[in-house]
Amino acid sequence: MRRLLCLHAFLCCLTMAHPFCPSQCTCVFHGRTEGTGTRSVLCNDPDMSDIPVNVPVDTVKLRIEKTAVRRVPTEAFYYLVDLRYLWITYNSITSVDTGSFYNLKVLHELRLDGNMISMFPWESLKEMPMLKTLDLHNNRINNVPTEAIPYLRNITYLDLSSNKLTTLPSELMDIWPPFNGLPVSSNASQKVVLGLQDNPWFCDCKISKMIEISKMAETPVILMDLFLTCAGPENLSGVLFQHAELENCVKPSVMTSATKITSPLGSNVLLRCDASGFPTPTLYWAKSDGSPVSNTVQESPGDGIRWSIMSLHGILYKDAGNYSCKAKNVAGSVEATISLTVAGTIGTTVPPQRPGIDTGPSSVGTTIIPPTFIPDSFMSTVLPRSSTIAFYRKLKPTPSNGLQKSKVKQAKNEQGSNVTKLAADEKSKKSDTSKSIRDLKIVEETADSAVLLWTADGLPNDAPLTVVYSPYGEDDTKRTVETNAGSGKVLLDGLSSGMRYSVCLVAKGTAAGKDPCIDFYTLDNVEDGGQNQLFIIISGIACALVLPLIILLLYKILALYCKGRNTGLNEEDLEKESYVKFETISMKQRNLNSHPTELWARRPTNESERMLLCSRSSIDSQMTYKSDSSRSEYLC
Repeated sequence: MRRLLCLHAFLCCLTMAHPFCPSQCTCVFHGRTEGTGTRSVLCNDPDMSDIPVNVPVDTVKLRIEKTAVRRVPTEAFYYLVDLRYLWITYNSITSVDTGSFYNLKVLHELRLDGNMISMFPWESLKEMPMLKTLDLHNNRINNVPTEAIPYLRNITYLDLSSNKLTTLPSELMDIWPPFNGLPVSSNASQKVVLGLQDNPWFCDCKISKMIEISKMAETPVILMDLFLTCAGPENLSGVLFQHAELENCVKPSVMTSATKITSPLGSNVLLRCDASGFPTPTLYWAKSDGSPVSNTVQESPGDGIRWSIMSLHGILYKDAGNYSCKAKNVAGSVEATISLTVAGTIGTTVPPQRPGIDTGPSSVGTTIIPPTFIPDSFMSTVLPRSSTIAFYRKLKPTPSNGLQKSKVKQAKNEQGSNVTKLAADEKSKKSDTSKSIRDLKIVEETADSAVLLWTADGLPNDAPLTVVYSPYGEDDTKRTVETNAGSGKVLLDGLSSGMRYSVCLVAKGTAAGKDPCIDFYTLDNVEDGGQNQLFIIISGIACALVLPLIILLLYKILALYCKGRNTGLNEEDLEKESYVKFETISMKQRNLNSHPTELWARRPTNESERMLLCSRSSIDSQMTYKSDSSRSEYLC
């Protein structure tokens, strides 16, 4: 029996030392390192059509290259528990199953480049927790879903080049610095290498972070090819990422109603957060300790704007802490924090014992006064009426809640002198505060600013005041200025010229409708008036110059029109106007008594001769015929 056991052990050791190698593969044993051997297997037979199933179990590196394999089946390598490098490159693979890489717990490198994969099972990456390198370049992948992002957090080398990707989820870049909020490290081991070239990228807001990384000089994300280009839209086709300027893509900005709030125990608190950006950002509330946040509403009154309000009813000590409001869109994300402090103590009251009534532990209660606390700056933005009504309907406490019933019952049963005194003091404070601000007036009005003056009696110099002003009757555009009672004046700027404004001075603790208000007008803009006057003068000069030309033109048109009406003259008038009277002259017989200068004789012409004008009746023709028998010349 002992001999049989020894023989079996010997055969097992022999098998481990010289394991069986697939017929279409080459197996190489690399000796022993720290007591273990390493083996690599290369399968590159062009006639291989299936993944080999009899690979030695101690294989560390498996290469299946340039074969006819078209599919990676489920659990194809489950027995290769020591496999660290798996290269299935330049084959004809079109399909990879979700469970293809099951049990590859120590795999560091997976290369599937040079295949025809159009859909990669990203969820299969969870079977490879040690994976650092994922090479999928030169395939047909056209989409990376948002669900793949959690499985890519540990990847330090990701090659998606030479595929058919047009976009990537904006959240993908959020897993790496600087978008994940972690400081940028100069350690080379923490760098991430991305291959994204040779894809038809559509450059819009979804890949704005990718474009931003390409423009960074120092970044932990290294691009294999810096010269990434846009394939669309048409106006950015062929443009490098470094030169691409995206339209309608604005990172969110967020603003809270207050940064620090102190509220009494048991009160109701409203926290407000406003955000702007394009596309319109979405708002998320969270508490620093990770506890759930509820009772929130949000609304977008227009493109690029969104506000959200969170309500806390009957706050307790456990509600104290930091609340963050995060605004997020595809261009980026940003958050702001509000710190809430709960002030006050829980008082216990024991009612006097009455005969016949047992006072047990249930008769000891907690005195809670639940006023609603709204920060002063919360009023800086006026909500639309419909939004306000919907908001309070959503946040109105439901009386069916058992805890709220208990609080109301305790508050009713435990009203005493302290509560009465507190209410009286609060009422006195409101009354005194409403009368403490007087002599409200406006001085030094200009076209775009004014100075508000007031006198504060009975208020400390550091008492906070809020100046609320807006165009008269336009409550939707209210603006606020924070100041204190001791300053006595505040500058209101950013006004429009020639408009009526309303301004109110709000002190903390005043009753509604008791705030002092005043109306005023801004001056007209002198420069605008001068420009208008100059325009009128230039227009008058232009009219003075152009008007005579218009009159002259009308006169010429009328003259031509009248002349055309008089074309029907009779023939007799036409002859009179068309011909001139003339007479003939001829050589005169000279005698001894005649004057030397009397060479010509005149005679009238008849009507028939009057038509015999010719070009020869000129001065030159006088010297042509000197004889008496020469014919007569006609001269006009």
